[in-house]
Amino acid sequence: MNNLISLTELIVKGLVSDSDSVSVKEFDSDDENTLLIEVMVSKDDVAKVIGHSGKTINAIRTILQAASFGEDNKLVKINVDSY
Repeated sequence: MNNLISLTELIVKGLVSDSDSVSVKEFDSDDENTLLIEVMVSKDDVAKVIGHSGKTINAIRTILQAASFGEDNKLVKINVDSY
């Protein structure tokens, strides 16, 4: 699962202005078939990660879901928040 966290971090750091402030962590979910990823970015970068109408974050989720299929096929959920 660490590969999905690293992939998330790589993608998000490429999108934001302040890449040093990016933090990506995995959290336990109630459902064993779900991977919950929390992405923390600076306040100014939240809009860049989410994108217009959520298109950017949905694209990131799609990429991670495809990568998850190669590992253990878990449903990927992403939360984005700011410092």
